[in-house]
Amino acid sequence: MAFDEGLAERIRALLADLGEVSERKMFGGIAFMLGDRMAVGIVGDQLMVRVGPEGYEAALAEPHTRPMDFTARPSRGMVYVAPAGVATEVDLARWVEAGAAYATAQPPKKR
Repeated sequence: MAFDEGLAERIRALLADLGEVSERKMFGGIAFMLGDRMAVGIVGDQLMVRVGPEGYEAALAEPHTRPMDFTARPSRGMVYVAPAGVATEVDLARWVEAGAAYATAQPPKKR
């Protein structure tokens, strides 16, 4: 599945100053990783945001969001944001910051 390259460029610009950022193919799209944790991603034209279990219900109460249900079963702690929800740079920055805050608050994965 292809992903919205324009949205990816906007996300790259927002994450540029956050240190160790990498990209991985994931969920048929692309995921932006901070360290070894996913912060946000893109599947098709949808922004995917990891908000964590604590932020899940509040995120779903926001306009243009829905549960991330890539496997037909909602993934608690992750939401999709429709293109209308990230149309402005302010809106996109708010979602990217939410994903980055959750990712950077997690302990490193054990290897």
